[in-house]
Amino acid sequence: MKLIDHTKVLQRMKPRRIKNILLRALFFCATMFGLVVLGILFYRVLTQGIGYLDLQFLQSLPSRKPEQAGVYTALIGTVWLMAVVAPVSLLIGVGTAIYLEEYANKNKLTAFIKLNISNLAGVPSIVFGLLGLTIFVRALSLGTSVIAAGLTMSLLVLPVIIVSAQEAIRSVPNELREASLGMGATKWQTIVRVVMPAAIPGILTGGILALSRAIGETAPLVVLGLPLFLAFLPRTVFDMFTVLPMQIYNWTGRPQEAFQDLAAAGIIVLLGLLIVMNSVAVIIRNKFQKRY
Repeated sequence: MKLIDHTKVLQRMKPRRIKNILLRALFFCATMFGLVVLGILFYRVLTQGIGYLDLQFLQSLPSRKPEQAGVYTALIGTVWLMAVVAPVSLLIGVGTAIYLEEYANKNKLTAFIKLNISNLAGVPSIVFGLLGLTIFVRALSLGTSVIAAGLTMSLLVLPVIIVSAQEAIRSVPNELREASLGMGATKWQTIVRVVMPAAIPGILTGGILALSRAIGETAPLVVLGLPLFLAFLPRTVFDMFTVLPMQIYNWTGRPQEAFQDLAAAGIIVLLGLLIVMNSVAVIIRNKFQKRY
């Protein structure tokens, strides 16, 4: 008795194969379109700004004369911003993830909190800028200082860090926790000595990628009212400052063609920082990631 009719099988498989070929071609074209556009933009920026990219450009203060302008103030301001964002966001984000995964009761309230944290990761960045303007700039009277911008950008990247840290902690097998508890370790000792060393690659990777987003964001800083032109460096976290995205935004608004080239050079510097940070994230993941 013939159980399978190969003719009918082939007839039913033919439309599926055609659909598979069409969808594969569609996805390939979409991918190539994105790569081509990205390549064109990168080529435009590189050819436009490479002539201005030198040591003098990195060490010079902003100026109204294109041949004397540089990104030193914005570059140092970006470092100051990250000096606030990194510790605040990582400490609060990782601490929240540890509590939600290791200590919080598994009930509807915890699930509701996790859902809202995940939703916050998709909120437009300008909303966080408005929140920072209301709380830090006006209510706390911090002005357009490093600490106000740093706390605002920390709010922006916190959901991403919390979610990535949760996933990293959740990926640690329960057998390791049970073995540690079985050996007489306390809950906190198990977290510090067993869970965190196994989860740290994923936590650091997510944290670095989140900080990379904070470096490239402009909308929240525009809402906060950061100065577009600043010819001095901040001395404390309560001083005014500017960052690379704001400096690039300022140059793109100038009518002179030379400032457009300066903006392209600033974009190259910003892309360099992002590439370095993302490369560090990849290296950390590949070197320290353990499989259980």
